[in-house]
Amino acid sequence: MRLGLLGSLAFLSYAQSPYPRHNINTGFGAGVPRADLGPAFDPKAGLTINYGYRFHRNFQADFGFDTIFGSANVRDYVDTFVGVRRIRDWQYFLPAGGRAILPLAGGRLLLFGGGGGAYMRYQEQISQPNEYIRLECPDCTSRSGWGYYATAGFTVFLDRYQRFRFGVAPKVYRGHTDGGPLGGVPALRTRDHWVNVMGEFGVSF
Repeated sequence: MRLGLLGSLAFLSYAQSPYPRHNINTGFGAGVPRADLGPAFDPKAGLTINYGYRFHRNFQADFGFDTIFGSANVRDYVDTFVGVRRIRDWQYFLPAGGRAILPLAGGRLLLFGGGGGAYMRYQEQISQPNEYIRLECPDCTSRSGWGYYATAGFTVFLDRYQRFRFGVAPKVYRGHTDGGPLGGVPALRTRDHWVNVMGEFGVSF
């Protein structure tokens, strides 16, 4: 009975130990396209911004934004009233899901894994001359669709108060997109697969 009581107290102490609930991360890395996109798109640099609400010591809800720069290699130009402007392509990902967390080293090292749903959009955009003049791009095409993602990685808190962190959070995206032709991808529904690897710096409170 004493062992059971001690175990219950240890569990309650573990469950009630303090931890930061709000986690904001930004980072840089690269995205690697595969499946139907592999022959037409190239690996390119990208960035990530995400927010996580850690509602339990071992669980967190995640919402994010990833972008990859120019994977379709679009290098077109259009003549406008302010001169010749470049058209380039961008790839956007909006993941929403959750993760399970395993705290180690007194909570300073976090191992995690999780996943959820994701919206994917690839589009051409015209370079804007400045913030006051906004140019339309009637010839720019886009593709979009839905899928899911999975992630696994680690985070290390850099200070004793667990405010600042560094980690690596790869994401694997799978889904389908359709729309107009983009780069070497025709105007057909495609099976898309991405591996996005990002190093992240963050703040927690």
